[in-house]
Amino acid sequence: RFQSFRVLRALKNRFGSTNEVGVFEMTDRGMVEVEDPSAFFLSRREEDVPPGVVTVCLLEGTRPMLVEIESLVAPSPLANPRRIANGVDTGRVNMLCAVLSRRAGLALHDQDVYVNVTGGVRVEEPAADLGVALAIASAMRDRPVGKGTACFGEVGLTGEVRHVSGAPRRITEMAKMGFGRIIRPEGTREVPEQTNGGVRGEASVVEVGTLEEAVAVALL
Repeated sequence: RFQSFRVLRALKNRFGSTNEVGVFEMTDRGMVEVEDPSAFFLSRREEDVPPGVVTVCLLEGTRPMLVEIESLVAPSPLANPRRIANGVDTGRVNMLCAVLSRRAGLALHDQDVYVNVTGGVRVEEPAADLGVALAIASAMRDRPVGKGTACFGEVGLTGEVRHVSGAPRRITEMAKMGFGRIIRPEGTREVPEQTNGGVRGEASVVEVGTLEEAVAVALL
């Protein structure tokens, strides 16, 4: 609502799939197509990524898009610490904080937790769970996620990192954008797609089975 980009989705299409979306930017010349949404939503930092920032790959229809998730964790002066989220469901953030506390050993019971999705994007798919959790863990320990690292995966109440659909498209998009290490759920048998220019860029794929394992891998 308050950003310059617009997402166009067809609810009914007689001539094609309704899973496709179009991303446009509002300019003084009207609506202009954003041909590379991932580059549009990323901050393109040249320096090292600070603690609390993680890149995740979402699927809008069948279109992969990379977005950054930011988190800040600070000691709370309140009896009931605050959980404030912008761009992601607050209930989901509360659940992930509980899983991090119970399954990954992070003491968040007396910490305020803030989560923000950059660019004004609204994240609804469970594949962003791992990114939100790692952003919170990174902010809590004040240790950055390794440079060139991106991730995706759903997190369950048991701390399990679960498989999500569209893994090949996600991995291909992350490799295309220059991410050299990709953290994903283990047991994914789908083969990454090839890019138009041939085989995808060189990327190290790290598979994790639990959230505790993912935190250990991400915060080396």
